Amino acid sequence: MEWSPPSTSPSPSLVVRSPRQTVSLIRNRRPHRDWAPSTRSPSFAARDHGPKPSEVYGFVGSITTVIATAVYLAWAYTPEPVLRSVGITYYPSKYWALAVPSFLIVAVVLSMGIYMGLNFVATPPPTSCGTIFDENSRERTTFSPAIEEETPIEPISDISIDQINNLMFGDR
Repeated sequence: MEWSPPSTSPSPSLVVRSPRQTVSLIRNRRPHRDWAPSTRSPSFAARDHGPKPSEVYGFVGSITTVIATAVYLAWAYTPEPVLRSVGITYYPSKYWALAVPSFLIVAVVLSMGIYMGLNFVATPPPTSCGTIFDENSRERTTFSPAIEEETPIEPISDISIDQINNLMFGDR
């Protein structure tokens, strides 16, 4: 007994020929027609499918980090006789298992301290006029519009130190 295809062919809306069409069917909930003109430009269609490069780099980076951590912990905590029995004879000294992380932590702490120190050195003292006025300071200009109903937005300006003191501390 031979197999023969059914006499009725399936409708074109039920035939799925590629994964892209499957995604399109799921996304749009309507059949994808090959004969219909595409409303999207080819560049949009190319950008619409597939992972973004940043997602790929993030995935590869996370997998690499997990593998590197596992190898590091295996090297740091496995005794030397066990490593030799497995056949691993060339590896760094166990001293570096503690020296490198300690060095990195000290480097981060020192860099934060140096960064804060440089900010303190670059900041003018509180008694300097540079804390109140500099080359980018803008005095407030008075603007009187000709028509009273339309009040325009005032130009950007600095608030004077007298106004700030009055707002914060009141008239003393």
